Amino acid sequence: MAGQKLYAGTKLRETRTRLGLTQKDFAAKLGVSLPYLNQMENNNRPVSAGVVLALAREFGLDVGELSTGDSARIVSDMREALADPVFGSLTPPLGDLRLAASNAPALARAFLELHRAYRQTHERLASLDEALGREDAALRPSPWEEVRDFFHYCDNYIDAVDRAAEHFATAGDPGQDIEARATAALARAGIRLQTAEAPHLRRLDREGGRLVLQAHAAPATRRFQLLHQVALITREPLIEATLDLARFQTPEARAIARIGMANYFAGAALMPYARFLDAARETRHDLERLAEIFGASIEQVSHRLSTLQRPGQKGIPFFFVRVDQAGTITKRHSATRLQFARFGGACPLWNVHRAFETPGRFLRQLAQTPDGVRYFCLARDVSKPGGSFRAPVRRYAIGLGCELRHADALVYTDDMDLTREAAFEPIGISCRICERRECHQRAVPPLERRLRVNPDARGTLPYELE
Repeated sequence: MAGQKLYAGTKLRETRTRLGLTQKDFAAKLGVSLPYLNQMENNNRPVSAGVVLALAREFGLDVGELSTGDSARIVSDMREALADPVFGSLTPPLGDLRLAASNAPALARAFLELHRAYRQTHERLASLDEALGREDAALRPSPWEEVRDFFHYCDNYIDAVDRAAEHFATAGDPGQDIEARATAALARAGIRLQTAEAPHLRRLDREGGRLVLQAHAAPATRRFQLLHQVALITREPLIEATLDLARFQTPEARAIARIGMANYFAGAALMPYARFLDAARETRHDLERLAEIFGASIEQVSHRLSTLQRPGQKGIPFFFVRVDQAGTITKRHSATRLQFARFGGACPLWNVHRAFETPGRFLRQLAQTPDGVRYFCLARDVSKPGGSFRAPVRRYAIGLGCELRHADALVYTDDMDLTREAAFEPIGISCRICERRECHQRAVPPLERRLRVNPDARGTLPYELE
């Protein structure tokens, strides 16, 4: 933070609200006047070095949080939105976007919501949906997108749910495994557990007082589904209170988010925060070892690693993504500077797309994005059998990675030369906003660059970027 002023009013307000302090009490603990605190929270003054030290001393705040948070995500999302041809040459400079993201995040998010509404309307018209003639044609995001963005801007970490799951998994008899705890919790609620040959992974019979889990599902899957139902039954007030704070626009979005909260609880109970963080460091983030220790799947472990963002107790900032065979992103989260495209697929040069070619193997990649940041990327295919000959098999590929400065903490980099320049492959976010002039895999031109077409010459692409 040296050499530049730090404006972090949003993060200061969030910290004070989380601690349940009034502005007066918070100012007293920081050793500043009430008007000075008010000016800092409204970004009229930068956060002083004394306040940064007081935050660390009084509240154990990781001061790195003051300069991170939503800003990188918002800037990335605004750049992608502003690449839309509708804005023409009105694209603001990157510096202005960063100022908006840090000083006026609510306004920036409102702009993103407006662009999403415009895009949705445009797509409806293009497909002759006749949406404008229907009474239910309100301009709002799809429930799935709304929930995805909620978790995205929460840094994929829900503190209250995470701590409740950790308490559930660790309190009481230390010799009791997680399945026994879950079964006992259901029994106290009047629900008995059964396994059977069934089409559903999990089905609750409320009238009969029983939870039926699919017998041929993988043990990690059954365990996860069991904990999911425990969350819905025994932690309903906590989940509903969290959903109230989110203020979703539709009942459908709230229902999807409820499933997401229960999934979050299940993953956090299966892999309790402190115990999992210690194991991750001890095994040097060996996914197979962690899966064995916690009785989880490779995908569950990878996803959990991307959620280790508890204030004062953070793990390595990872990105995590899951794509299908068509390249569509079905899960995405990044605690790093690398942000995924909101629309379309991921960069085709990324190793996650090659994972389908080498089933059962980890693929490693050293990569560099157009902004010069270098990453270590790990990819692997994951298959989800249907349990019978005629049942369909779902196939995905997952990607996990971190910035290169953390790579020494991963067992996967032990025999790699991290200093060789030629080892780093150029990747981007998506073609429509990628700034690279030369890319043999470019699918479409970047929307914010003019093209020069020469009919008498052909290079890698049928055009050149100005």
